[in-house]
Amino acid sequence: LQGGSSVALPCTAVRFRPTTEEGRTKNVLLAANAAGAVQHWHMTSGKCLHSTQEEDGNQVYALDYNFEGSQYLTAGKDKCVRLYDEATKTLITKMEGGIGFSRDSTPGHSNRVFSCKFVPSDENMVISGGWDNTVQIWDTRQGAAVRSIFGPHLCGDALDIHSNTIVTGSWRATNQLELWDFRTGEKISDVPWHVRPDQQPCMLYAAQFSRDPHGRFIAAGGSGANEAKVFDRRNNNAVVGTVTGLSRGVFAVDFSPDHQKLAIAGGDASIRILDLASREEEK
Repeated sequence: LQGGSSVALPCTAVRFRPTTEEGRTKNVLLAANAAGAVQHWHMTSGKCLHSTQEEDGNQVYALDYNFEGSQYLTAGKDKCVRLYDEATKTLITKMEGGIGFSRDSTPGHSNRVFSCKFVPSDENMVISGGWDNTVQIWDTRQGAAVRSIFGPHLCGDALDIHSNTIVTGSWRATNQLELWDFRTGEKISDVPWHVRPDQQPCMLYAAQFSRDPHGRFIAAGGSGANEAKVFDRRNNNAVVGTVTGLSRGVFAVDFSPDHQKLAIAGGDASIRILDLASREEEK
């Protein structure tokens, strides 16, 4: 899929549009780039169906669809999280932090945002994280952040939520992988990475829950040690899969919708597929 521009900039985020029974065009991919363009591509024909240019030269680093595919999020360089209507491609609300220290100011991001996600259990709630060492919890009805989590340093798509548990992956040498309570913002626990004494630490760019009903597995990967791991939450976060010895860092992980496979990709220009079916069948 190519836009034909002579001034093309890197693609920074992609999301498949959920398939529904509403008779809309199928096989649509949402893509964003460093020029601030958000584009809908028809994968079958290779045509760009629609393109939106975000304001003020924003660079878009993160995208997400809600479950029905009726709305999507963008976030990036300008520290804002935007909510769009899928049918009309129009902006519903732009969410950002208040300015100053008055009682009317609200929380928000103070630096680039690298991940944003809809909260599956509440269609009005959104989470986001980035360089400012916070995860912001937004209420789209208010157009503002209502809670903040302090600590995670996100440099990629390393934020996810299952039920009332948030997972974050930070680009740092210790306490990289953490679990948080969505309702209170309190930290639940670390997920230990278990680095050998002769090994570099792994600083994370990506983290995600598996898509089974229980969110049983967590996948995460990064640079430094240039590896990815899969943890089993049902078995006290035991490591059940590892991809290591890579020449470059891991920048992206994604579980398949049927939660049977895991894709891992990064700087070595390869995509690796792990089969989780046998693990899922274990008691």
